[in-house]
Amino acid sequence: MSKKTDIEKLRILLPHWIEHNQSHEEEFRKWEIISRENGFPETADLINTAIKHISDAGNALSRALDKIGGAAKGDHHHHH
Repeated sequence: MSKKTDIEKLRILLPHWIEHNQSHEEEFRKWEIISRENGFPETADLINTAIKHISDAGNALSRALDKIGGAAKGDHHHHH
């Protein structure tokens, strides 16, 4: 595969990864609250730690996407 083709593919993949990452973060937040409400504060704290790492990962992926020129035009988040 040529470098240009690889980067074009990455411009399609990164937005998908960012979106997927955000959906995990939302789900983790839900379960953090449930854990806390059910008397498992240590579990909630650990899930919160995971949320911070996922958020950091999402930020890194967004910066990576910016560095290669943003999302591919006409990207419809097809799964590859």
